[in-house]
Amino acid sequence: MSAAAKAQARNSPTRMQRALVTPEGVDLKVMLADASQRASAFFLDVFFIVVFLVALTLVCVAGDSLVGSDVLGEVVMALWLLGFFVLRVFYFTAWEMTPRGATPGKRILGIRVATRDGGALTADAIFARNAMRELEIFLPLSFLASQAQVVDAWISIIAIVWCGIFALFPLLNKDRLRIGDLIAGTWVVRTPKRKLEADVAASSPQDAGLVFTQAALDAYGIHELSVLEDVLRRRSPETMKAVALRIRAKIGMADDATPDGEFLSAYYTALRRRLETKLLFGRRKKDKFDKS
Repeated sequence: MSAAAKAQARNSPTRMQRALVTPEGVDLKVMLADASQRASAFFLDVFFIVVFLVALTLVCVAGDSLVGSDVLGEVVMALWLLGFFVLRVFYFTAWEMTPRGATPGKRILGIRVATRDGGALTADAIFARNAMRELEIFLPLSFLASQAQVVDAWISIIAIVWCGIFALFPLLNKDRLRIGDLIAGTWVVRTPKRKLEADVAASSPQDAGLVFTQAALDAYGIHELSVLEDVLRRRSPETMKAVALRIRAKIGMADDATPDGEFLSAYYTALRRRLETKLLFGRRKKDKFDKS
């Protein structure tokens, strides 16, 4: 392969495209975030953390000057250290546990965290990937910052090399994974901003003439509804055929001869109406495994 062909392959958009097969058997193509996007998002988040810490420092200094007591001054310093710990440890975890699965830095760059198996992003996975960041970056740097005058030069070099290895690890694998991603089973994908699209339910055909039983509509939950909406927006004939086949088998309508697009649209509309009705009564069915 010539040098020009290799360069073109490296710059090809499909180089970062991956197949994401959901638990429902739907193959959704995703684009992985590249190393520059991930690094930029991280530095943006660090900037926001520093801004919060500066504000916290100003509040603590003002409180210390007003109090003027050594004992209370130590309490103020303890509160500052606690605030620094909470920001450092829980900033990434708290933001990534939101439905968007992204910190403010990731949102600005148009990327988010997702599971590699296509399932729902769990709190365990988020905690695992962010706990590893402590070992990868923050603990060695915090150690160097606090003990720079007393530690041996070799220890400082080891700490710097440690951070460098983990920082460069995403460049050493094709999926741009951190060690935390490997442990948690996650990766970071692109979520480019899109123009507001028409409501799928509003654009669904109303003349399919299909009637679904309560048991058929209770077979799936909010997660599957979201996947089905994405399938209907993509309008891929192969994907719609595969999804329609699985849903028909699941709800006992294998003999239905309605065109796949009309069947999925009708089922989406009925399932969405069913879930919205249950929400009015305080019952939230997360996915097909939820018995509520």
